[in-house]
Amino acid sequence: MYNTIHKIGGNNMFYKIIRPIARFIVWVLNGHLHVHHKDRIPKGNYILVAPHRTWWEPILFALAASPMEFMFMAKKELFKNPVLRFILVHAHAFSVDRDNPGPSAIKIPVKGLRKSDLSLIIFPSGTRHSEELKSGAFVIAKMANKPLVPVVYQGPLTFKGLLKRQPLEVCFGDPIYIPRKEKVNKETTPALYQQLEDAWDKLDKEQNPSFHYIAK
Repeated sequence: MYNTIHKIGGNNMFYKIIRPIARFIVWVLNGHLHVHHKDRIPKGNYILVAPHRTWWEPILFALAASPMEFMFMAKKELFKNPVLRFILVHAHAFSVDRDNPGPSAIKIPVKGLRKSDLSLIIFPSGTRHSEELKSGAFVIAKMANKPLVPVVYQGPLTFKGLLKRQPLEVCFGDPIYIPRKEKVNKETTPALYQQLEDAWDKLDKEQNPSFHYIAK
């Protein structure tokens, strides 16, 4: 299993090389990446949380929040391909079994946030089409003592729309801090979910009230 923490935050050279390449590809394909309210991002590392709307969002978020570097979760099946595994590992990814996540899904990002300068990108809804928020982001934030930074993407939801050069909008929100004394359990997570959903809704309305996400 390629999820040991020594892979996280090790040699950052690959990440530094791949990021400008990704930025160039996005510019060639679309050329209209607009970043809003980057000044809201706190100092130090943090957990970037977003509703999952497209498969290219993690790339846009990582570019928008540059120079911060991010670790992220990837399903274990992606690590079976040796070439893809090399790219993922050196891009600070760690594998997660979506059917049976296990303790490592929490321990690895917590240790990475504590022991390195990396931030974390996470989609609390789990998958693009899932409506059920999971508590993982809140548990990680609590254990690592790091803020959650809400972010939303507005723009084309299909690759065809991307190629038509429709604007790509990334909007950052104010950080959400979980107090040290606050518990994260079945009783408290509904309020945390609502706070996060309210933050996303506020960002969507702030950026473009006419934008409405429809799962494809």
